Amino acid sequence: MPSMISVLTRNRDFRRLFAAELVVFGSDWFVMVPLLVLLPELTGSGVWGGLVLAVDTGINALLLPFTGTLADRLDRRRILVLANLAAFAAVLLLFAVRSAATAPLALVAIGAMAVAKSFYTPAASAALPNVVEAADLPAANAIAGSTWGTMTIVGASLGGVVGAVFGPYVSFGVTAALLLVGAALTALIRRPLQAPRAEVAPPAWHAMREALGYLRDRPLVRALITVKSAAGLGNGVLIVFPLIAGLHGAGVLGAGLLFAVRGAGALVGPFVLRPVLGHRSWLLTGLALSMGLYGVGYLGVAATPWFPLVLVLVFVAHFAGGANWTLSNYALQGEVPDRLRGRIFALDMMLATLAIAISQLVATAVVDHVDERVILAGCGLVTATYAVGWRIATRRLTPAGEPPAGPGRSA
Repeated sequence: MPSMISVLTRNRDFRRLFAAELVVFGSDWFVMVPLLVLLPELTGSGVWGGLVLAVDTGINALLLPFTGTLADRLDRRRILVLANLAAFAAVLLLFAVRSAATAPLALVAIGAMAVAKSFYTPAASAALPNVVEAADLPAANAIAGSTWGTMTIVGASLGGVVGAVFGPYVSFGVTAALLLVGAALTALIRRPLQAPRAEVAPPAWHAMREALGYLRDRPLVRALITVKSAAGLGNGVLIVFPLIAGLHGAGVLGAGLLFAVRGAGALVGPFVLRPVLGHRSWLLTGLALSMGLYGVGYLGVAATPWFPLVLVLVFVAHFAGGANWTLSNYALQGEVPDRLRGRIFALDMMLATLAIAISQLVATAVVDHVDERVILAGCGLVTATYAVGWRIATRRLTPAGEPPAGPGRSA
């Protein structure tokens, strides 16, 4: 913890990048939570919630290979700022969603925000090693890995409160303002967000072919970009959170608590497993264990009759999920040179978001026909089985021993 605090206090550029990411992830939840309540009220159908989630993850996944290529070709700072401004414009469209007839505009707006996010995510992930010294990278990754969990708690909770007290359109206005703040914070970063490029950037198709060739020759990197898919394939559990709360008699408050402890687990996981980041030889075992624990956690949720234990197990599952995300990012940063990092992180995110979209669509398709506990158990079993198979397949692989080069160092 002292080293993580030190990175934040010493490094102004990292502090700005971290704050900008907090703003971006928080704005995401400030929109999503009120919108998932508003759409069923306007349309009388719960299908819209599933469609919104599927559009968000599906579009993001489809675009990531292309946007990752641009993160290696163009100025990453400019990409981050323009992505925030594009998301700002998309949020404004949500103010037109006032009836069942205008509900499809919500899908257009969320789709446009997903496009912006597909540009933002690989550029931000690839930029991180360039704003910290190599020795500070493990601590910086632990802090950055907590971003999503922090804003799931803060953004979702405040978004729900603001939406309930002042209405969803006030939440949309707050989101728009936050996105402008995020753009300003990123614009203030002074360090270059990529290493100098000596050669002329190749055409986009050639750049993607180069990344695929790089993956073909490196089985460890191929293995690492499939890590996040384990928890992604179990992500369909989110569809049944409100149903699980109702099953245990916890109602709306219970559903809110489930989302809150999910975020709390994702927040705590990267910090608790921070020591693993200092021992690269532990990474593959840590990744497999974190995948398995996520699956076992939801198998437990499906079986337990006590709601307080459900909350504990959801926390444990997403503690493992948050740790898994941070460990895989750090492992990739140690293996992939800066000139390819944006493309590889984009492929990594593409596989993860496709897995999430598939899991959510399958859960949405069967939620009215099978017991919610069957969905929970099925998602948990898929992730646990994936973890076992992944570790068997990677048992002979070894990660690199040194962290990636920072600014001014060879990559």
